[in-house]
Amino acid sequence: MSKKRIVVKVGSNVLTREDGKLDITRMSALVDQVAWLHALDYEVILVSSGAMASGRGEISVARRLDSVAQRQLYSALGQAKLINHYYNLFREYRLPVGQVLTMKENFNSRRAYLNQRACMEVMLDNGVIPIVNENDTVSVTELMFTDNDELSGLIASMMDADALIILSNIDGIYDGPPDDPASHLIGHVEPGSDLSAYIQSGRSGFGRGGMVTKYNIAKKVAEEGIRVIIANGKRDNILVDIVEHPDDTPHTEFEPTAEGVSGIKKWIAHSDSFAKGRIIINERASEALCGRQAVSLLLVGVVEVEGDFEEGDLVGIYDEDGRKLAIGRTAYDSESARRLTGCHDQKPIVHYDYLYLE
Repeated sequence: MSKKRIVVKVGSNVLTREDGKLDITRMSALVDQVAWLHALDYEVILVSSGAMASGRGEISVARRLDSVAQRQLYSALGQAKLINHYYNLFREYRLPVGQVLTMKENFNSRRAYLNQRACMEVMLDNGVIPIVNENDTVSVTELMFTDNDELSGLIASMMDADALIILSNIDGIYDGPPDDPASHLIGHVEPGSDLSAYIQSGRSGFGRGGMVTKYNIAKKVAEEGIRVIIANGKRDNILVDIVEHPDDTPHTEFEPTAEGVSGIKKWIAHSDSFAKGRIIINERASEALCGRQAVSLLLVGVVEVEGDFEEGDLVGIYDEDGRKLAIGRTAYDSESARRLTGCHDQKPIVHYDYLYLE
């Protein structure tokens, strides 16, 4: 029987105390649980926040720093401390760990994407637990992930995980304000369900993201055939209880779609921010694209090409009302696409194999 592969994302609000410092006791308890999973033959990839919290108390700055400089400084100091804590905690179980620092732009290139995947595959093949975090020392505003929820979704998709577990400081998604006694936890989310009306914007504590991000990532990853669970990492033995007593453990679970998607479509699905241009299509092409039958996008249905791009770049596909329909890998550069717009008997501008519907 093949091993089950899970990605566990641990948020800043789980790993930090009220004073903003790293909660070593909580961290140790989570390591105990990951080691327990490993002993049950699970392959675990840990996406861990906490570098900022680790570095915050290491130095007193002489002058006030802006948010980017502060993040770079504290993360540079804290990441070394964080991985050292993990190294020592996992060493008690004789489990080797490896650090993987990445950036959003590393997912832009298909080659870089596959290189990252190969790196983590060889780690898992050799019993090494990858510990992944964003490289905040070089990532700045527009190049940053929304937060590690987004990163964990990309990792789960890239590594063909069986499940993604997102640990926050809340039990899951509620049908009202979580602090309202009248609100109820939504335990199960079926494919195609829309919970956006229940999701509150904003964030809490020390993390960059919030429940909106978690919901959007969970929905997209589940649509790719991966089970997603949002649970409270502050609860004792939460990972153990999710595996052994799921019916008695508060959490929100997103049921995966029956049909997964190909590896390249998974990459495309999470790469919409890297689109180099826009393809505007007519009503007939829109209906065909969104219909039940799998179709490629033909030039005859294109009415306008925006932006400059090369063959093989990613482009967004929109209807004439500006609604985004899909993202895909173009078979033409922008100049050729403009010249052939509306033409019959040409190869597809985006083949179905390289097309991901929103």
